Order: sequence, then C-alpha cells, then structure tokens
Amino acid sequence: MKIDWKPGTMIYPLPAAMISCGGEESEYNIMTVSWIGTICSNPPMCYISVRPERHSYPVLKKQMEYVINLTTREMAKATDWCGVVSGRDHNKFAEMELTAGKSSIVRAPLIEQSPVCIECRVKEVLALGSHDMFISDVVNVRIDDRYLDPATGAFDLKRADLLVYVHGNYYGLDDVIGYFGWTVKKK
Repeated sequence: MKIDWKPGTMIYPLPAAMISCGGEESEYNIMTVSWIGTICSNPPMCYISVRPERHSYPVLKKQMEYVINLTTREMAKATDWCGVVSGRDHNKFAEMELTAGKSSIVRAPLIEQSPVCIECRVKEVLALGSHDMFISDVVNVRIDDRYLDPATGAFDLKRADLLVYVHGNYYGLDDVIGYFGWTVKKK
C-alpha cells in the first residue's frame, strides 16, 4: 500500500558535487551541492541551486562562472565538511588539503583531486523560493585520464568511485546492471 507524504524533494540519488568558485585566489571557495542536474545535451547545459544566504552566493553572482567537481569515496570527508562549514570562516582548499587548479576556460578554480571537473558559465539566475537556480552553459569538461578505459577511452565510473547523496547520506556506486539500450539489443 502506498501512503501520502508531504510534498518534498525525493528525487535521489544525486551527485555529491563540490562547486568551486571565485575569480581570484582571495575569493576562492568550495561549497557542496546536491541540487544539481542536466538541463540540455545540445547545447550542453546544467544547473545548480543555491540558497542566497550561502557565502558562495555573491561570488557566483559576481563572477557568473563556477566549476562542478564530481567527488569520490576518497573525497567523502572533504565533501561533507565543505557543505557544513562556511567559507566566511574557513579556507576550505587549505583546511581540506584540496588543490585549486587552473580551469581551461572559466576563472573559477577546479579541484585537482576531482576525477571530473565541469566548467560552467551562468546564463540566467531564477529565484525559486529557498534556492536560486543558476542555469548554465557547460563550456568545458576536464577529466582525470587515470579513469579512462585504455581500450575504449570511455570514463570508468567504477574506477573513479564517485560519491552520490541520498536523503542525508553519502553512498558509492555499485556494480553496473545494464547499459543504455541493453533491453532491446539484438542477440
């Protein structure tokens, strides 16, 4: 039997992503965000949703650029910590021993420890309630080549050991159970 719950955000799992922002080192910051997703594949677009009271919010509004850094099991402690402490009071790169790397296109730094860094340029900010949505063009993707399959060149999700967020908890990804189109593939 199904029961009714109050309306809420039950679309899980979501990436546990670290968003890096800032145009110069003195304003660099990291915040952990799970309200994130794909909007369009052509042109490539995504979004992050951020509460206006977050320390990174005015930095994002000023620079209109950021990097989505996917996280790993190894980065779990830094991922959580960067989501619960404020950049007003902490230098998150230094305290979590994360390396601010140079992005190829945007001014915001990327996190060198991240296996996938998605450089984004904001097109529009929508005020929606508790969060504002930053609708963005994906202008570049940086991949750590350690996670590329040597035979196919494909990104190996299992080897990267990406982290996801599910209703207050962090999880790793388990085994692959299929691939796109596997149910209709001719034998």
